[in-house]
Amino acid sequence: MAPELHFKNIGRVSYKADVYSFGMLLLEIAGKRKSLNPSAASTSQIYFPFWVHDQLSRGKGAQIGDDATEDEHELVEKMIIVGLWCIQMKPSDRPPMNTVVEMLEGDLESLQLPPRPTLYPEGSPLQPEGESSSTTSDDSTESASLIENPT
Repeated sequence: MAPELHFKNIGRVSYKADVYSFGMLLLEIAGKRKSLNPSAASTSQIYFPFWVHDQLSRGKGAQIGDDATEDEHELVEKMIIVGLWCIQMKPSDRPPMNTVVEMLEGDLESLQLPPRPTLYPEGSPLQPEGESSSTTSDDSTESASLIENPT
């Protein structure tokens, strides 16, 4: 479920909650599993969005099997990047669905990796002490560009 359904300080519930759900669905399809994996070998793999973001930020592509074609690898990586954009904590940082469709139809090279997803909003009593969120509470800041400008 979208975080704004649990944390009222994030914002009101809007169509962006559906964008969040669609993003989680994309990640589950791309990862061939649910987002939580309690039987994972390491704790970093328990929450799939954290693990897959870390993999992509280190330059490791999506691992979908040895018999997958280059096109399949590209499609999975595109689904993961778009899914990560869709599950950003603040609804204002999530793209509208028409942008999501454009991102899925576009080239992988034109997509940028979003900030690492967070589990709790900044300042939440549920957030572990000393852990800072990558989101800001200032709504006046511009959100990161989803698609690179080809120049």
